[in-house]
Amino acid sequence: MTNHDLAELIFPNITKTIADYEEMYPKRDLAEGAKVTRYAPSPTGFMHIGNFLSAVIDYVLAKNSEGVFFLRNEDTDKAREVENAVESIMKILSDYDIYPDEYEYSNTIKGEYGPYIQSERKEIYHTFIKHLIEIGRAYPCFCSKETLEDIRKNQELDKERTGYYGDYAFCRQLTIEEQIQKIKAGIPYVIRFKSSGDFNKKFVFDDLVKGKIELPENDQDIPIMKSDNLLPTYHFAHLVDDYLMRTTHVVRGEEWLSSVPIHIDLFKAFGFKPPKYIHIPLILKKDEETGNARKISKRKDKEASMKYYEEKGYPPLAVIEAIMTIANSNYEEWHQNHLDLKFTDFPFSPKKMSSSGAYFDLEKLDNISKNYISTLKKEEVYDSVLSWAKKYDPSFHELLLKEPLRSVYIFNIEREQKKPRKDFVNWSSVKEQIAYLYDEYFFLDWEKTYQELTEKEDVQLLKEYAKIYQEFETEDEWFTQIKHFAEENNYAPSPKMYKEDPTLYKGHVGMICESLRHVVTGRKESPNLFQILKIIGQKGLLQRIEFYEKGLK
Repeated sequence: MTNHDLAELIFPNITKTIADYEEMYPKRDLAEGAKVTRYAPSPTGFMHIGNFLSAVIDYVLAKNSEGVFFLRNEDTDKAREVENAVESIMKILSDYDIYPDEYEYSNTIKGEYGPYIQSERKEIYHTFIKHLIEIGRAYPCFCSKETLEDIRKNQELDKERTGYYGDYAFCRQLTIEEQIQKIKAGIPYVIRFKSSGDFNKKFVFDDLVKGKIELPENDQDIPIMKSDNLLPTYHFAHLVDDYLMRTTHVVRGEEWLSSVPIHIDLFKAFGFKPPKYIHIPLILKKDEETGNARKISKRKDKEASMKYYEEKGYPPLAVIEAIMTIANSNYEEWHQNHLDLKFTDFPFSPKKMSSSGAYFDLEKLDNISKNYISTLKKEEVYDSVLSWAKKYDPSFHELLLKEPLRSVYIFNIEREQKKPRKDFVNWSSVKEQIAYLYDEYFFLDWEKTYQELTEKEDVQLLKEYAKIYQEFETEDEWFTQIKHFAEENNYAPSPKMYKEDPTLYKGHVGMICESLRHVVTGRKESPNLFQILKIIGQKGLLQRIEFYEKGLK
């Protein structure tokens, strides 16, 4: 009996060879230096900020090198698969305008290197595993869960490394005849990779972020195919796929560094050149209790989930800009000097990533988002808020639809000018900032409307002003009128004149403006009063003054 006999027994229906698949998936015809990257999520959960960082880097690497970015669904862990996870991932990528060049989704395949869903590539994996068995680099393992647990316990008692290696790799010692006999007897088994390394020896691995590091050789005989003889493990499937899909760069979290010896051993077994690896650092945040930096937690931190950014209404490009600042430390400077270029034009360099952890905080995102929103046209803001509110605030959405012209004008207050106002952090913050400009919100509750105010305003003076108020075209015309009104009522037309001799006046024109601001907005601070009054109009101004007056009685 030979290894060939064993391989034929396990995979009798596999007739193709690795050479056949190499011919089906030839090297890509791309320009020199073009990178082929992949975002390869597992549908066992929903996308978090670390996944998104990987996807953005993958996308940028491919786009700024005229390469290929493809999406691969790594669904080999069927037991942990989450319903609608794939749909969620595709939606998030679409929301952020990250479109793979190649993918498989909703019965559509785009690209010549598919299938792009691992569960559909079973025959390919079996071909590669059959080859390993034939060359003596893989074997069936019949150890039960109980046996493996006993091995682990004994290793822990003896204070040894846990795993299936060396003398603990019991089934590695079986003869081919014994293996065949057990298979024919119907004893369940997995296929294990026969490692070639010595844990006490080191090899040098060149990570594009961390540089050259020494790692122990692999001596673990890991499972590469599960006991159902259908799907492989992640370690094996990703090797086959990255080789045949001609992946040049693999971007993944630094938690995968410990698996590098296994992956390099697998590539060597086939004689394949491994892709270049970019192990991105952990995303950190400041712990509110201790003040120390810690890893963002999917369990404890709302901002770990990409769903959070949708619910809060952060513009997608603002989130990407924030992500790019932690991807490369020099991104902000580059962006300021290249405002006409897209983030995909940025010459990303793994060497400029932090090797000890990437610090990400919402305050920085808020600043980036405010700056970005301030550059948008009023119509863009209206459309974005309308879209967000349709899902997350239906009553606000209805109001925006009912008064589109008024809303667009509101969104243009101090916007399309040299130094635009930066009061919108995200779309969920908009309603709070502008609600007072809608009668439907302003007149709901006197106490809440005027809760910021502590001093009573001169209602009679404001009523007199309301009688003469006109909607002037320019702010200068409006301010000239209100200065005349101030003088007629013994208020100085400027703060400077009032300061020179306060005994001559009741106050100055600025005080009248502030009284108007307080009564018509219910706030101590607001955007440009001239534009607010134009929105409210003379009738609305008088209504608000009367509303304020009633509350005082």
